[in-house]
Amino acid sequence: MRLASSAFALAAVLFSTHVSADPLQKSEDIVKFFTGAGNLGASRGICVGTEEECKSKNDKSAAPSKTGLDMMINFALDSAQLDQTARTELDEFAKALKDNRLSTFSFVVEGHTDASGSTRYNQDLSQRRAQSVAAFLTANGVQAARLEAIGLGKSHPRVANPYDPVNRRVEMRIRTE
Repeated sequence: MRLASSAFALAAVLFSTHVSADPLQKSEDIVKFFTGAGNLGASRGICVGTEEECKSKNDKSAAPSKTGLDMMINFALDSAQLDQTARTELDEFAKALKDNRLSTFSFVVEGHTDASGSTRYNQDLSQRRAQSVAAFLTANGVQAARLEAIGLGKSHPRVANPYDPVNRRVEMRIRTE
């Protein structure tokens, strides 16, 4: 996967259990997050000085960038069906994607699993999860052409423990190509 395509992420985390739920993200918060991510190109400039001086200036001026905005979205274990909580969260996400300020953005919907099950089964399950989210967003007014659903199986765990339920998720990334 290219570095540019993973530069900014909206992580819609799909858990099998309710674990210390964050508050529901409102569509305006999501719009603000992505419009802040609008500058996708690397900044360019000239530094006059030694290599060490220039590196020091860049390190000090580089602000930590947000890499994701987590939403608590639940799936039952071994399922790609969205429950009511997931639907409520995705309603807000659909509202955000329909906002004029995000109308030029396209997204990759990446499905993930934990390490339970075979590689082939997890690949299929992750694809079904991504398609489930994309279908819900499309049914709620988001243009299908703006969404690409892909399954990544268990290949990109979010946490070190490959069996942790937090690895069962769908992430939304801005498509930069």
